[in-house]
Parts: sequence; C-alpha cells; structure tokens
Amino acid sequence: MNRVLITGITGFVGKHLAEHLLSQKEYEIVGTYRSESGLKSAEGIKDQLTLKHLDLQNAEAVESLILDVKPDYIFHLAAQASPSKSFSTPVETLTNNIISEFSVLDVLKKHTLADIRVIVISTGEIYGIVTPSDIPVDEQTPLRPATPYAVSKIAQDYLSLQYHLAYKLDVIRLRPFNHIGPGQKEGFVVADFAKQIAEIEAGKREPVLSVGNLDAKRDFTDVTDMVKAYELAMLKAESGEVYNIGSGKSQKIADILDKLLSLSMKKIEVKVDQSKFRPVDVPEIICDYQKFHKLTGWKPEIPFEKTLENILDYWRKIV
Repeated sequence: MNRVLITGITGFVGKHLAEHLLSQKEYEIVGTYRSESGLKSAEGIKDQLTLKHLDLQNAEAVESLILDVKPDYIFHLAAQASPSKSFSTPVETLTNNIISEFSVLDVLKKHTLADIRVIVISTGEIYGIVTPSDIPVDEQTPLRPATPYAVSKIAQDYLSLQYHLAYKLDVIRLRPFNHIGPGQKEGFVVADFAKQIAEIEAGKREPVLSVGNLDAKRDFTDVTDMVKAYELAMLKAESGEVYNIGSGKSQKIADILDKLLSLSMKKIEVKVDQSKFRPVDVPEIICDYQKFHKLTGWKPEIPFEKTLENILDYWRKIV
C-alpha cells in the first residue's frame, strides 16, 4: 500500500483529497495541519489517517517528519490560499508559501530522495492579467501576476522546477483554476454568496446580500473533480512537467449569484460593496486543460448547478 503525505490536509482541498484517496482503498494517508481549529474539518476521516501537527516553516520538524513517514508521494497543498487576503498580508503570504515549500523540497535534496514524487499545487492565478488573445490559457501563456498570492505561487512553481532541474527531484507542477465545493471558507466568492443566503434564510442577517465585482468571468471546477485530477497527476504525469487543470468554461459571477438566489425562497436585495473589489481584477479567464486531458483522459464531470446546490446545502447545515 502506497503511503501519501498531504501537507495542509485539514484545508478545503486537503480534506477532499484525503477523502478521495481513502475511497480508493489503496493508500495510507498521513497529513499535516498547522492549527488546532482546523481539526474540525477532519471530522469523519481522522480515524482513517495519521495527523501531524506541524509548522512547515520549521525545517528540522519537516525533515524529521519526512524521514519518519517515508512517503511514496507528497501532495504539497499547505499555503495561505486567499488571493484577496494576500493584499492585506503580503509578507505573511510570501513568507509562508515559499518557505514551507522550500522546507519540503530541501529535505528530499539533502537526503537524495529522488524516488519520492512531489505534486506541487500552483494555481491558475499566476497567469494574472490575461488578454483576450491569451484565452483559453495554456501552460505557455505569459505570467502577469495580479496579487501577492499569485507572486508567491509563481515562486513555489518555479522553485519546484529548479529543484527538478538541479537535483533531479521527481516533481509535478499543477496549475488548478478556481475550484469550489462544500467546505470552502468564506473569503471566496461562491462560498461568500452561499453563506450569506443561508444566514438570511436562518434569520441571522437582514435580507441584503453584499457583493463585489459581478462582471468578472472565471473558470470554476468542482473540488471533487479537481482532486480526481490530482490523483491522476500523481500516477501518470511526466516528471518535471506542468499542467493546467480547469473546466474550460467561464462563468460570470453575476450569473452564479442569480443561480444561487434562484435556489432560495427568500426575497433578497443585492448590494454592491466597494471594499470587496480587488485593487486589480481580470475580466475573464478560461483554462485550456488539453495537455492534461490528452495525458490522462480527465475532464470535469459534475454539473455546475449541482455544485452550487451542494455548496448552499453545506452552509444551510452549519450557519
């Protein structure tokens, strides 16, 4: 049975990835978490895996963990993952995201562990300000980062490439575009909408929904489809390569809001909040995932409307 180490396992994607891998009955899962509060998200699966409380910026602790666990695969998910938050915490975002990955890669370099495959999760955000001629965005599209978060992920992306080229580490770089689903925290647009609607339905806030830029168009994939792609990358991707993963379609934020509102019986007023706008935003982005599709056959399967229903039902249960 292959052993898989997932950094940031109690995060939104980490939990979904762990659940998916556990369902395959082929993997022994070890996961790191940074905050005790994050353990709540591991309810239901924590008895099926091993959890390690760890600050990934502590190089010695990371070294001890990897040498003890002896994983066959490492999914490096742990990061400050909010583009919006990165504007107010740029230093923390850069420091956390870069040093945490360095800690992992340097252990493999130091101990010549080139047989451990590392799947580094970059992001479609690194393409930043794309032009109409760039769409759909493939792996050769120029990088024009528009957020401190995107800068930190470029550093992670290229740091792992450098370790592959210089030290022959078995590294795969994935650039997932927006992914959504139950369990995603507020601070992300669809989760924000759904949480507010659920609170209004529960009588916990006035029937006014606060929104930011509704004109932007984004490429959204259900997180369940996304983690299936992660496993396929682990099994089939070519060492050192980079792959975009997304739906290949754009969804206008205003249309997403309308679809969520249509799922509620409440009459809700929509109010634009300028504080929710980013200093710079991209009008539209669409992922070209053909490179990954040709290699693995992967494509999204869950209907977008079903994803929205699942997200709203999730918030209805917890508000």
